[in-house]
Amino acid sequence: MNAQRIRLIIGLMTAALIGVICLQIYWISWSIRLNEEQFDKYIYAALNRVADKLQYYEDVAVLEALNSTRGKSSESNRNIRRATKFLENGFSTRRISRADSLPYPVNGSESFEDNMTMWEYMKVSQLVDSRPLAERIQLDLLSMSLKEELSSRGINTPYQYGVYAKARNSFVVVNDHYVVVDNSPQVTQGGASTLYNSPYRVALFQKDIESPGYLSIYFPNRTSLVLGSVWKTLLLSVIFTGIILFCFWYTIQVIYRQKKLSEMKTDFINNMTHEFKTPIATISLATDSIASPLIVKYPEKIQRFVDIIRQENRRMNSQVERVLQIAQLDKKDFQLRLAETNMHELIKQAVDNFSLQVENRNGSLTLDLEAERPVIQGDGTHIASVVHNLLDNANKYSPDKPEITIRTRNVPNGIAVTIEDKGVGISKEARKHIFDKFYRVHTGNIHDVKGFGLGLSYVKAIVTAHKGFVDVHSEPGKGSAFTLTFPFS
Repeated sequence: MNAQRIRLIIGLMTAALIGVICLQIYWISWSIRLNEEQFDKYIYAALNRVADKLQYYEDVAVLEALNSTRGKSSESNRNIRRATKFLENGFSTRRISRADSLPYPVNGSESFEDNMTMWEYMKVSQLVDSRPLAERIQLDLLSMSLKEELSSRGINTPYQYGVYAKARNSFVVVNDHYVVVDNSPQVTQGGASTLYNSPYRVALFQKDIESPGYLSIYFPNRTSLVLGSVWKTLLLSVIFTGIILFCFWYTIQVIYRQKKLSEMKTDFINNMTHEFKTPIATISLATDSIASPLIVKYPEKIQRFVDIIRQENRRMNSQVERVLQIAQLDKKDFQLRLAETNMHELIKQAVDNFSLQVENRNGSLTLDLEAERPVIQGDGTHIASVVHNLLDNANKYSPDKPEITIRTRNVPNGIAVTIEDKGVGISKEARKHIFDKFYRVHTGNIHDVKGFGLGLSYVKAIVTAHKGFVDVHSEPGKGSAFTLTFPFS
């Protein structure tokens, strides 16, 4: 799959994912707004019902007071019942206490006694309305009515309420208590400051020409109550969206990783073909030369061509062995032959075998073996291959006159071996992948660096199998330092 197609797929997936997220946000916000509107509707309905009850019971109290002043005659009771009927039918809500007319038209069917009864009711009502607002509120009735109305609408969350008097410009009732002055503990502790700012309020005693105050209520847990039926959906939406985002990110990583792996495998096949093509051509040429009648007469030339064939065959066998080693490491199909291994002796032997290649390039290979305890439990063959691989890399990636230094030092419970060069170095981005199979660092102007991209992955696998670890410090243009740490046992 080419890069353009991958970008197209990622773009489409991103657009679809953004659309789904935006749609979820829209539906969740819509659901929250709907809950808020329904909550507000219930609260105002409850407050209006409470205000109506306060008005109703005050009117009933007026009628009872009127009845007590007129005695208990049957005619008086009949008039009181008629007034109560008008009261229950809602006629009492008309402004009769401050009006100059009766609460209903006077006609021939109404007796003088009836009109007098309603006139007396109006006078008593005027006396009641002129009282301070606090005296017109029955605390028990107010508290009980609020609880009943809110509970009947499924609202059982804690709340604070108060009655505000316009004449005093302050609350006169807060949470089942009368308030004497504004700075009293009841106001401070009862939450009047929040009641002042609460949007939930209704006017009281609206039959007056001007309402003397209002009933206000405040819900500290309003947000959690509104979100109560939405938070589960919101939580699940966040979880599932997070899973989708993670899978989307992981899928992109896998796509690019597979693309890079495919490119590295292609490079590996090309490099392997090139590595095998040269020795095969050399062996073929040497074989043809031996078969030539002109060469048969010269044993020394035959021996020379035989040595060339043997050397190229050894080179091919080394390359094949390296590939097979990596395959075994991937399958975990190998066993370390642990024995006491002297790291200093192993390093010196590797340097003796490798020093000729460095000297041919007018380079230097320095030993700085400071470890006092160089003996570990390890597989000498594999460790020698690891050291050889790192020396080979240090030589290959040093443009001119390689300067290679090998140091050892003891660390807690082990030994650290550092192989340092002053070559081209490794970039920060490349250091993340140098231990991946088939990965090869771009060498810039150095075009003669050969390999399969398997050496460092082999180094990492062997050191890890010995319960050790590899650390890399490198800067482009300044060289690299690979530190291998092996435990004693």
